[in-house]
Amino acid sequence: MDVRSVAVETSGATLTGDLAVASDVSGVVLFAHGSGSSRHSPRNKAVAEALNKSGFGTLLVDLLTEDEERIDEATRGLRFDIPLLTQRLTGSVDWLDRVPETAGLPVGLFGASTGAAAAIRTAAQRPDRIKAVVSRGGRVDLADDALDRLRSPIMLLAGSADEAIVQISFEAANRLHVVNDVHLIPGATHLFTEPGALEQVTGAAMAWFRDHLGT
Repeated sequence: MDVRSVAVETSGATLTGDLAVASDVSGVVLFAHGSGSSRHSPRNKAVAEALNKSGFGTLLVDLLTEDEERIDEATRGLRFDIPLLTQRLTGSVDWLDRVPETAGLPVGLFGASTGAAAAIRTAAQRPDRIKAVVSRGGRVDLADDALDRLRSPIMLLAGSADEAIVQISFEAANRLHVVNDVHLIPGATHLFTEPGALEQVTGAAMAWFRDHLGT
């Protein structure tokens, strides 16, 4: 799998990303980080590497610029600016259509924390492009009315010990009008640091994308 750093041109900002793609991939998964994380998140990188081995391309992109990340470190405000994150994520989906290696490929979204809200909003805005969504510990409540408009199958992954996210996930599922699954990882907390928890996250996400993006 060819992995390279890319400049993702979106409206209002050029974002830094890591694109992994091969000539025979059946789809590409775009990662939306949140809550102060970045494309270097070891959890998301582990999921991305597993997806690459299964024949999926991946794009891990920082939704904030370096200057914005410095502001966010001080204020912790931009990570909750869901409209901004959505604009950047939607722009990244459009960018994939302009790249020869990924143009026309089915796109899946993997959103973590506040990035999950941006993923749902983006999927609602690009229903013809987004074929599947996975939320990991997602603040899907921040997606607001996009939950009602979502047309892409979605899996809501949560640690069973992460009570706030479990409640948020089930409440969101009750509003959805698409194929969905609330998938709980037994004994896991918000960051899935327990032994074997991240492996279960990876396995569940891979199965969801295989079912809805193809192999």
